[in-house]
Amino acid sequence: MSHPLTRSFADIRQALLQRQEVALVDVREEAPFAQAHPLFAANIPLSKLEVEVYPRIPRRDTAITVYDDGEGLAQRAVERLVQLGYTDVALLQGGLQGWRDAGGELFIDVNVPSKAFGELVEHERHTPSLPAEEVKALLDSKADVVVLDARRFDEYQTMSIPTGISVPGAELVLRARELAPDPATRIIVNCAGRTRSIIGTQSLVNAGLPNPIAALRNGTIGWLLAGQTLDHGQSRQFAETGEDTRQVARADARRVADKAGVKRATLKDWQQWQAEAGRTSYLFDVRTPQEYETAHLPDARSTPGGQLVQETDHYASVRGARIVLVDDDGVRANMSASWLAQLGWDVQVLDGVDASAFTASGPWKPAIPAVPSYETISPETLADWQARGDTQVLDFTTSANHVKQHIPGAWWTLRADLAQALKKIPAAERYVLTCGSSLLARFAVTQVQALTGKAVYVLGDGTASWLKAGLPTESGEATLASPRIDRYKRPYEGTDAPREAMQAYLDWEFGLVEQLGRDGTHGFYVI
Repeated sequence: MSHPLTRSFADIRQALLQRQEVALVDVREEAPFAQAHPLFAANIPLSKLEVEVYPRIPRRDTAITVYDDGEGLAQRAVERLVQLGYTDVALLQGGLQGWRDAGGELFIDVNVPSKAFGELVEHERHTPSLPAEEVKALLDSKADVVVLDARRFDEYQTMSIPTGISVPGAELVLRARELAPDPATRIIVNCAGRTRSIIGTQSLVNAGLPNPIAALRNGTIGWLLAGQTLDHGQSRQFAETGEDTRQVARADARRVADKAGVKRATLKDWQQWQAEAGRTSYLFDVRTPQEYETAHLPDARSTPGGQLVQETDHYASVRGARIVLVDDDGVRANMSASWLAQLGWDVQVLDGVDASAFTASGPWKPAIPAVPSYETISPETLADWQARGDTQVLDFTTSANHVKQHIPGAWWTLRADLAQALKKIPAAERYVLTCGSSLLARFAVTQVQALTGKAVYVLGDGTASWLKAGLPTESGEATLASPRIDRYKRPYEGTDAPREAMQAYLDWEFGLVEQLGRDGTHGFYVI
């Protein structure tokens, strides 16, 4: 069957409203994507397509619609996806401009479905919150208060509210009773901006904790805008949870999931769904990465629940797919599922999974396509070649990693921008490709060969092997051959964001509920 080469805004909108599966893929880099995109667009940059697409769009016959904003990336992405085995790939009619011209709503920033949903939750449920000044006054007066930080642990370590304890989102209902055993203790939940503190606070409210509970209004941004100082490099984390607490939390979480319409499934159901044609199913393990690495179901991907709710578009890039969640206590899967159901997903929790089924261990390994054969070299060989002066090194890691440290003289290159980048790089007799691990670099070999006509090698195990060998590195922006557009700088990141950017970000978040209404395809509801 030959598919139409294009799909229109009207086709996509209709599919969303009918709850059909939609894989609308923006193949630009993250920074331009964050400037304007449809609500349910998934950002899978052409530069990283091979290493990201299989887990994010697992079924090869998914109807995929690809677009860019006139950069010429989308057509290349269609060809690449067909080579990767996808059988139903189309271009969005008119690209991003076509969507705009048809009256389609465009959103800025990243993880917008989740952020907009968080605003809707606060709007509908009047989630309690306290301004930064009040929270600081409580802490200064040594009031009976505990601050729980719902972000990823690495974000918490970068900057945190004084006295804050790291309890990533999905862990809150499981851990909060032990961190605030006295029902009179006030619990404050924070994140960087708004979404995760709203969802975290409302999770505790929904689960029926007896304590007074509030979000830190506007998170660490609100704290900084109030002229208050954050801590850095903290490492306070929750302790193991006792069996009594676990039982109470399990009953609470199950009640919330039932109210949200979460469905129940068995391991046998999952096995049948995996083989089902015409329907995409994801299996996510929502426990901590440490628990996952100790033992997990063979097909499950590690997606800590708080981040899964925050970045659903990144993990489940087919809107309308089925999401199956697993944990080993019923708390984290049910709480995460309660939110995904309200986000309009068909979500199932695996019940009765025996520990003996967790037969896999170690970090999650994504499925990636086979790559044409290539020759690897050692760091020592590269150092010798560089000393002779006839070799150029192309570095395909993230620009942030490259600027932090890279092999001396290595040129940072965006793979989708390779032809332009090579014009800026002095010609050489041979080229050596690297990235953090060389996972991405090896997919660029044939492209570099075709563009240069020279011998191309891959640094075995990437820049990591160079560091391991104790060889010297450089840092800084002197060797950027491509524009640094691979990552959108979030206004709540780091500690040096200008006040105007932080305030503008909050103003944008406040406007999201109205924008959702204009878009009209979200299918969200709030319990």
